[in-house]
Amino acid sequence: MKIAVIGGGAAGFFSALAVKENFPFAEVVIFEKLQRVLYKVKISGGGRCNVTHACSTVDELCDGYPRGGRNLKKIFHVFNNNDVMSWFEVRGVPLVIQDDGCVFPASQSSSSIIDCFYRETKRMGIEIRKGAGIKAVRPVENSLEVIFEKDGSSPLIFDKVIVTTGGSPRKSGLLWLENLGHEISDPVPSLFTFNMPDEPVTCLMGVVVENTMVSIQGTNLKSEGPLLITHWGMSGPAVINLSSYGARILHEKGYDFKIQVNWVNERNNDTVSNELKCIAAIHTDKIISNYRPYALPARLWNYLVEKCGLSGKMTWGGLGRKGMNQLSSVLTNDVYSVKGQTTFREEFVTCGGVSLGSIDMKTMQSRVCRNLYFAGEILDIDGITGGYNFQCAWTTGFIAAKLK
Repeated sequence: MKIAVIGGGAAGFFSALAVKENFPFAEVVIFEKLQRVLYKVKISGGGRCNVTHACSTVDELCDGYPRGGRNLKKIFHVFNNNDVMSWFEVRGVPLVIQDDGCVFPASQSSSSIIDCFYRETKRMGIEIRKGAGIKAVRPVENSLEVIFEKDGSSPLIFDKVIVTTGGSPRKSGLLWLENLGHEISDPVPSLFTFNMPDEPVTCLMGVVVENTMVSIQGTNLKSEGPLLITHWGMSGPAVINLSSYGARILHEKGYDFKIQVNWVNERNNDTVSNELKCIAAIHTDKIISNYRPYALPARLWNYLVEKCGLSGKMTWGGLGRKGMNQLSSVLTNDVYSVKGQTTFREEFVTCGGVSLGSIDMKTMQSRVCRNLYFAGEILDIDGITGGYNFQCAWTTGFIAAKLK
């Protein structure tokens, strides 16, 4: 049996290895368009590779996918985050679980994952062909003909083909699959940071606030977690995950919208007001800039005080009702204008791809082209940051490799 895996990324390598485990005598070839493989594995998680998320239940794991979580549920019962962790550790890659649930190699280097894949493909005799872009796949009787982009390259016949080419930034990149009869969901960016070219808050670049809530005005979209202020705007899990939840809505808005930042992640404004009143009552003579509520970073606190038109040299006792209300409001409902999105290079994924209506999710086989399978980001499935997108790659690759 001859199997072609189109795409040399996470899903491609994992599905190729799983095919060889299921069918030891199969001839398996990975075709990669570029001259490099596993690039996203290399750079993800700041070069550490966040392989999965340590969720305790399948339902919790499914919650990490703004699109496709419900469809993944059944196959997560077959192969999930716990199975992935066992898979790597059995193959000599010990893992560690962070407090936030993110799972990384104990080495804190993506090289451990890449080396494992190279070691396993070599051991199993899987061929890797780089610089081999695919132009089309065509059914030929009970097989599939793979046609290459490079002039002079002869088409090859395979019994089964697994497509793992990753997300395409443009629908035109998926035309070859649409031509086979697959429905394509228009691709748009997901997991990106917010550009704020007109906001002076960027002067606080480098400041991290660990527990925030960020929402998009005019929508029900909200996200919680750490927020990082950058020289171009805002980043961090709270912002990046919000971009995932709102990928299509933000695209429709032309990436021109307003966000509300709750710097203390306290939904009840009265609770924050009472906290400030307690501080004023107990620390009446202390200078505002010298006593920060909620342990906020000093640079941010001073910025917010100034934004309210208050002097940091005032005492807490001298604030008065108006000053107290201003501080309470800016802590819980600070508004900023976003104009544009910036690719978060390490985690960027695409919302959209091959519609799940075109796929039998029990087998990952195409419903319109027999013997053609899919795995990874090529599918209209995407997760928030934290290892969820790799988990989708591992699971769909594992299921596709059964070749049922």
